[in-house]
Amino acid sequence: MNSYEVLYIIDSALDEEAVNATIAKYESLVTGSGGSVEKTEKWGKRKFTYPINHKEEGYYVLMTFTAPSQLPRELERQMRIADEVMRFLVVRK
Repeated sequence: MNSYEVLYIIDSALDEEAVNATIAKYESLVTGSGGSVEKTEKWGKRKFTYPINHKEEGYYVLMTFTAPSQLPRELERQMRIADEVMRFLVVRK
């Protein structure tokens, strides 16, 4: 099991309930694949330095987790096809 961090930006046009559902979706993906979520930090809405997809701000979330080595690839695949995730970065600690 390796330690990872993922920082992702959720579209700020979503309401609080949809943001929490998105966060829970990725936490359950990690736990369902044999990993464990150590902590999830909700940084809140922040203004971008430059527009991303014609939007000026997004909701930032940092999740720290331990998981098998194949899970980050699946997590990236899920985030890439999700409309609510604007950007993401998964790194091994």
